Amino acid sequence: MQLSVADKLQIAHLIDDLGIRYIEGGWPGSNPRDEAFFDEAKRTLQLKNAKLSAFGSTRRAGIRCEQDSNLQMLLQAGTPTITIFGKCWKLHVTDALRITPEENLELIEDSVRYLKARVDEVIFDAEHFFDGYADDPKYALAALRAAQAGGAAFLVLCETNGGALPHVLEAAVRDALANVKAPLGIHTHNDSELAVANTLAAVRAGASMVQGTVNGYGERCGNANLISIIPALKLKMGIDCITDVQLTGLRHLSRSVDEIANRAPWTQQPYVGQSAFAHKGGVHVDAVKKNSRTYEHIEPAAVGNERRILVSDLSGGANLELKARELGLTLDAKSPEARAILSRLKELESRGYQFETAAASFKLMVDEAYGRRPRYFRLRDLTVNVRIEEDHSGLVDTYDTTASLEIEVGGERAKASAQGNGPVHAMDQALRSQIDRYYPTLESVRLVDYKVRVLSSGDGTGSVVRVLIQSTDGEEVWDTVGVSPNIIHASWDAMVDALEYKLVKDNVQPQGERSEKRDRTPSARPVAAASKA
Repeated sequence: MQLSVADKLQIAHLIDDLGIRYIEGGWPGSNPRDEAFFDEAKRTLQLKNAKLSAFGSTRRAGIRCEQDSNLQMLLQAGTPTITIFGKCWKLHVTDALRITPEENLELIEDSVRYLKARVDEVIFDAEHFFDGYADDPKYALAALRAAQAGGAAFLVLCETNGGALPHVLEAAVRDALANVKAPLGIHTHNDSELAVANTLAAVRAGASMVQGTVNGYGERCGNANLISIIPALKLKMGIDCITDVQLTGLRHLSRSVDEIANRAPWTQQPYVGQSAFAHKGGVHVDAVKKNSRTYEHIEPAAVGNERRILVSDLSGGANLELKARELGLTLDAKSPEARAILSRLKELESRGYQFETAAASFKLMVDEAYGRRPRYFRLRDLTVNVRIEEDHSGLVDTYDTTASLEIEVGGERAKASAQGNGPVHAMDQALRSQIDRYYPTLESVRLVDYKVRVLSSGDGTGSVVRVLIQSTDGEEVWDTVGVSPNIIHASWDAMVDALEYKLVKDNVQPQGERSEKRDRTPSARPVAAASKA
């Protein structure tokens, strides 16, 4: 993951706001970008809760600390804390560094002492401690004592290869704690999907510093995920590592770092994911409605998340009632309308619709059931032509699709034709060139995301597809769905739902006619035609 200097500064502020005590800013001796970060941090970064730390290694064998460029770059970073790592596994000492075990202990102590005389605090990362401990416990512990003798404030035990089991790791932490006086920390990797579990086991054994990353980002399978560790420490182990108010910012931190890193959020991430407190089965939803503790291990709001009620073919009346409440609607789960909605929902999902992530389309469906969904326009004709050339250059500004349509708004008919870089773009351009004149509020709506899922692959290229469209008006983001064997037809349905949701949301009245019940099927089916040049 490549982050710019500006990205790293922004993330540092977000982490500081959560109440984290230390932030490792990078390795100033390893690349120009990290050097630039520390230069900029000295000028502009003002932290309220955290200490900024520069990261690097112990000095190289055979040279003095004053001559070691890595140590000098760490000092030039100007941070109050420096974190250095050193070898604790004889295998690395003899095979990687190719020095004697005694020389390694000397350079650990020497490096820590040199830095401690020049900065407020030195943290020692005991690299490969647990592998080293399994191989030769006496030597691994000797490495810790060497760093302690040099003046290290914390001795962080690193589970660098990510292969240890929690009970083995916990026993090693207890032994280390009995053999050194300096406080211990824990640093784990996730190669066995145990980074969080190993971290919590280490804390239970006596570790008082936890190292990790937001969302578990890191090399190979990642590092310990602070987004899972922090609420586990505070809510389940009773350790007040941050305040209650700061904890409510956990989801914001997770999502913000994903956004800065240009990564899609992990939907099922514990505590903060979109699905972490999502309920679908009717039995579950009915129980949650009565007492949320029946199917939730914490209150979603404690970590800045919220409960989500999903509607699907597994839904019961309680799902519909609570989902409608989320959308600001009143719905009696036992009413004839609710039964009609549930029947319609199950019928549509049997055809491939999915409303779990398309709440806007679900709201419009509820309006249909009550006979209050407005008809803002009628589609009379839509034709989409795609022109393909053998030597197509693939340039992003090449428009190879034309959409021609006729709509009726308030008794008036309007025709339009527009080009786009694909069917959805062309349809949108053609429709918006006319519909925005009648409904100016739509000018703020833009497409954010577009996804296609093949539902019945047994039919090959003739399979039914589901299209999900995400839209925004700059204030709210909403999702709509369309399903058809024709991808253009499915896209049209999802696109129309997106626009009509905005109109309903803004309480816009239809031009020239009042609300009436409408079916999902347009009065004229879109037609796709392809011509080869």
